[in-house]
Amino acid sequence: MRRPGTPTDKPVQAVDIGNRVIAVNDEAATEGVTIGMRRREAEAMCPVIETIVVDQGHDAARFEPVVKAIESVVPRVEIVRPGLVLVPITGAVRYFGGEEAVVERVNKELAAVALPGQRLGLAAGPFAAQRAAEMTTAQSPYLIVDDDAVFLRTMDVSAVGSEDLAATFRWLGIGTLGDLAALPRAVVASRFGDVGLQAHRHAHGEDRAPQARDIPADLTVEERCSPPLINLEQVAFLARALANRLMSNPAMVGVTPFCVIVEAEAADGMLRTRTWRSRDPLDEVTLADRIRWQLQAWLEGERRSGGDGIDGGLVRLSITPVDLSGDGRQLALHEDAQSTAEAQRVLMQTQAIVGDDRVLQAAPQGGRDPVERVIWYRWGDEQPEGERDINAPWPGAIPSPTPSLVPPDPYPLEVEWDVGRPVRVRLGTRWVEVVSWAGPWRKTGRWWLHEEPCDRYQIVTSAGAFLCEVRDGVTWMTGVYD
Repeated sequence: MRRPGTPTDKPVQAVDIGNRVIAVNDEAATEGVTIGMRRREAEAMCPVIETIVVDQGHDAARFEPVVKAIESVVPRVEIVRPGLVLVPITGAVRYFGGEEAVVERVNKELAAVALPGQRLGLAAGPFAAQRAAEMTTAQSPYLIVDDDAVFLRTMDVSAVGSEDLAATFRWLGIGTLGDLAALPRAVVASRFGDVGLQAHRHAHGEDRAPQARDIPADLTVEERCSPPLINLEQVAFLARALANRLMSNPAMVGVTPFCVIVEAEAADGMLRTRTWRSRDPLDEVTLADRIRWQLQAWLEGERRSGGDGIDGGLVRLSITPVDLSGDGRQLALHEDAQSTAEAQRVLMQTQAIVGDDRVLQAAPQGGRDPVERVIWYRWGDEQPEGERDINAPWPGAIPSPTPSLVPPDPYPLEVEWDVGRPVRVRLGTRWVEVVSWAGPWRKTGRWWLHEEPCDRYQIVTSAGAFLCEVRDGVTWMTGVYD
């Protein structure tokens, strides 16, 4: 699936919100850029590469014709993410008379939707099939694997998907999946736990089949809407509410879903169904995102085809967990799961009222000034990679402690100076004596952004402590210490 405006003659990579590479074109792959690599690593390997940050909701809408094209050949499609699907073809192979016939038919249907660059991999398991698809080229758009274990044997150990795990394997002298497969499974499980056990199974070509399981009907959650919902904001709120209900039900029996079926009914009676699968157990936030992406895909897809969205509005939405697992999260000793769920519910309601961009959370990153050391992102989103390395030395940074309050814009602070030494500070209508102070620390400023140099001080009074900057004889408050 190619995004409009993407250049066809230069390396291009697509990264998710966590700055991980999730798609590359042939030019980028030739330069050594691979899926799963960090953005910075890819840009260091190929400095001329163009980076596209994906919008999952928009991509889900654009990916819908691709899913429909595949479903015209094989009726069951499981979406891992926009751009990657798993398709069980056992029945289609019997119908069309062979694996190659099925792959060629799917490839032909994809070409009909005018989306060049599709890659198809066929194997017994999803892991080997995805690796096969990644090895295809524009000249050979599909690859059929006869034996998963033999195919995976010579593959680099980085294919396990975890950089930390792959680095540990290399340190132990394990360079390929064949080397990993040669180790006793009990030893790998004992040393690396579930993640190592899964990697060992993949190295042997052992994998699950991309098919849904039968589950108790009472785990399905459903909501009927009266009046019908007609815009994305309304259905996004409903998606979060249903995700909350669904996750609270399986959690009572100690299981979490890896796959869900989303079914939406329009006012005209038309049903739309889609299956979403995740490699990791779905939690409330990630499940709500996937439901919202799918509903956005249906709404925007109908509008582009000349309609007004889901005809008449959404009257029913149901979510059914398909693939359940006991791999859950171990609670901390003093963790209150009920209070945490209630806090998340309140935040979701607040976010639905004031908007996604008005409820934010913070994470630390590198920087010299306090305002630079925090990265803000929307609550519920995956924490993005910081623009600056928190472990870098940062010479000239303000020494600890860090101010507890940083105003969005510095404001003037009236300070009385005596030969470069702060003596008194005016707070409101009164002057308070300076008890102690530190500085100055010279800040040259980013001249390429026309920032002027300044001197920074920490000033302590009986009424509080402040971080200040002095420019052209004017003192500005940039932080307040607790």
